[in-house]
Amino acid sequence: MTRTTPPRPVDAEALFPALAAHRRTATRLHPRPGAPTAQESSVAGPLLWPAGEPWPVCTAVHPKGTGHLLSDVRRRRRIQDGARGREFTGEELRILEGMTSGTHAPELGDADPLPLLAVAQLRTRDVPDLAGPHGHDLLQVFWCPFEVHGPDRTIDVVLRWRRSEDVGPVLTPQPEPPVAGREECVPTTCVLHPEQVLEHEYLGLLDEDLQEEIADWEEGLLDEDGDGDEDGEGGRDGEDAPAPERYAGYEEYEAAMAAARAGEPDEIDYMSDLSVAPGWKVGGYASWHLTGPAPVDCPRCGNAMPPLLTVHTWECDGASRSWLPVEDRAEDMTAVVPVGVYLGRGLMRIHTCPDDPDVPHRLSFQ
Repeated sequence: MTRTTPPRPVDAEALFPALAAHRRTATRLHPRPGAPTAQESSVAGPLLWPAGEPWPVCTAVHPKGTGHLLSDVRRRRRIQDGARGREFTGEELRILEGMTSGTHAPELGDADPLPLLAVAQLRTRDVPDLAGPHGHDLLQVFWCPFEVHGPDRTIDVVLRWRRSEDVGPVLTPQPEPPVAGREECVPTTCVLHPEQVLEHEYLGLLDEDLQEEIADWEEGLLDEDGDGDEDGEGGRDGEDAPAPERYAGYEEYEAAMAAARAGEPDEIDYMSDLSVAPGWKVGGYASWHLTGPAPVDCPRCGNAMPPLLTVHTWECDGASRSWLPVEDRAEDMTAVVPVGVYLGRGLMRIHTCPDDPDVPHRLSFQ
C-alpha cells in the first residue's frame, strides 16, 4: 500500500512568496512492519551485503553483554501488537514478565568486537532525495545498540555506500548483536513506502521580516477563532505552549502538546503544518523545536551539512497531525509509532557534507 501525505492546509508560498527561496524536497520513508528482502529498501531488513566482506563491528570499550536480548525485544513487540484492542492473556503476561534486562551474554567482554545492528538500507531508485558518492546507488546504515560512545556518550552510527551491481552473492545469515542497551535502540523490521514531499525552512532560521509576517498571520488566525489572549500570544508554538524543559522526557512533552490541542483539531500553524515533515525521512530540513537552531557545519569546508537521514519515533505527533498519511487515518498506533526507536528525545539526524563524501558524518538530536 502506498502512503499519501495530505495536501498542506494552506498554500504556504501563496501566503508568503518569500518562502519560495526556502523550499526543499524530502522523501518520507513511511516505514511499516513487514518482511522486506535483501533487494529492497527497508528499515532493519536483510542487507545486500557481499558474502566475502567483513560485517562492521563495534570496537569501543563498553559493556556489551548486559541489556535486553534482541529476541526478547522482538517477541515483546509481537505480543503487544497482537494484543492491541484487548487485554493480555495470562500466558502473554507470563512471557512479558520473564523478559528482563540483565547479563544475557556473559561471554562478551567489554573490549570484544560486537556486530553492529543493521538499521536501514536505502536505494536511490526508491528514494528520490537520496544522493551519495558518484556512482553509488545503495546506502546501508548501522549502529551499535549501546549509547555509550564518544565524549557525548551517544550512539555510534556507521554509513556504507556501495554499488548494488557489485555485490554478487549475498551474506547469509547476517550477524547481529545478541543484546541491546535499551529496547528503544532496536528498530522493528519494516518495509518502506517512500513519498517525496515539499518542506520549508525551520521558522527560527528564516529572516526576521518573514518570521514576523508568519507570526502576524498566525496571530490573525487565533483572533479569528477567538483563541488568542489579550496580547495576541499563544497557539501551538507560541509562548503559552507547553515548554519542553518542564517535562521529564519528550513523550511527556508531546502528550501535553496533544492535550493542549485536543479541542482545536482544525488549528494550523507554520511550524506544525507548513514547515518540516515528521517521521523517518531522507533529505529535507532539520527541525530545532527543542533546542533552537544549532549549526551543523563541515569541519573541512565550513559549509552547512544538511540532514541525510532523520530517525524519528513518530510518523506524526500531537502537534503535526496534518502530516499523518491518508491511508492511516484510522490512527492505528502501528502507523503512528511504526519502528519502536527512541533516540535523544525522540529524534536523531545524520548529517553529511554534500561536497565531500569523505568527511565523517555528524549527528544531531532533538
